[in-house]
Amino acid sequence: MNNRQFKIKPVSTEADIKTFLDVPNKVYQNDPNWVQPLRSSISKQLAPNNSFIEYGKFQQFIAISNNSGEPLGRIVAAINYRLIEKENQQIGLFGYFECIPDFAITESLLNSAFEWLKAEGINKVRGPIDLSTHNNCLLLVDGFNTPPMMMMPYHPAYYHQFLEKYGFVKEKDAYAYDFDVCKPLDDKFARAYKIALQSGITFRPLHTKGEEFLEDARKLYHLFTTAFANNWSSTSRTEAEFLEEAKDLQQLADPDIFHIAEDKGEMIGFFMGLPNYNIALKQVNGQLNWLGILKFLWYRRKINQARIIAIASLPEYRRQMVSLALVYLGMQGGTRRYKTAELSWVWEDNYPSRKIIEAAGGKIYKTYRIYEKEI
Repeated sequence: MNNRQFKIKPVSTEADIKTFLDVPNKVYQNDPNWVQPLRSSISKQLAPNNSFIEYGKFQQFIAISNNSGEPLGRIVAAINYRLIEKENQQIGLFGYFECIPDFAITESLLNSAFEWLKAEGINKVRGPIDLSTHNNCLLLVDGFNTPPMMMMPYHPAYYHQFLEKYGFVKEKDAYAYDFDVCKPLDDKFARAYKIALQSGITFRPLHTKGEEFLEDARKLYHLFTTAFANNWSSTSRTEAEFLEEAKDLQQLADPDIFHIAEDKGEMIGFFMGLPNYNIALKQVNGQLNWLGILKFLWYRRKINQARIIAIASLPEYRRQMVSLALVYLGMQGGTRRYKTAELSWVWEDNYPSRKIIEAAGGKIYKTYRIYEKEI
């Protein structure tokens, strides 16, 4: 398809927004591994009243056929001023990228995004990152043979080829680890749990109801912000932003795989796992209308996979073996319902975490990448 057969336009109308949301259906229509994200979730992230607007700006673009008007591709160019301040460089982002297998369309979408960012004073572009790393980010470059886990990206194999042809270069890789939950852990994890208990550390499941949940969420926010303050390309959220996201996940949490570590009542670590709801979401075609809700409730009973999103403890509790103890508890709890689990994602240079994960039996089975290119 050449430039005369399609056009790139900024998203500015309700019809444009619908076209933007329709692009993935065109791209993945014959891909059995794709799980369509909830359209309402993407709409919320890009709504004019989203909290991102308080510290950033963005512009959506779509590629459409001149002949049929059908959607062919999309991209969002974004500026996150928190990230610019943190890294002290004029860096912009691209995200929400989807495109049919036609490099000319990809090239035109990226050109439009780059022109917009350059006009805003940006001189380097990083992605894919959907506004921030707290939303979807990363590009799948290896491991296309299985569906994505909950809140993890999935892409066609040609995406990374197109980006590299355009001139993007790898900045950093991240890994997803596969676990056989039924396989016994090394004895060191049980010993770590005993050491933690003997040190006065206590463990409990996440509270999932009422004010107790909100109190846990507030404590998790402060611990999360402290533990991951130096994460590459990540910026801190406000407590209000964190609580809004936490409430969205409240009904989805499984206390068997979400454990809290405390010292004298103060939260000092957590093991954050969630059931792989993609197994149920795959059946609803991106829409939780009344029929979608019924399908979701039916298929959620069949979920036998989990995603471990984060394991964290304050560094001063390393001698008390809190992280290893949390892994022990999380895996013990997982055996009640789950057969396999994925721990994702972990930066390639996060060697302390990778050492723990691999000692627990985790095997890398998917690789993701963040790219950069100077304007």
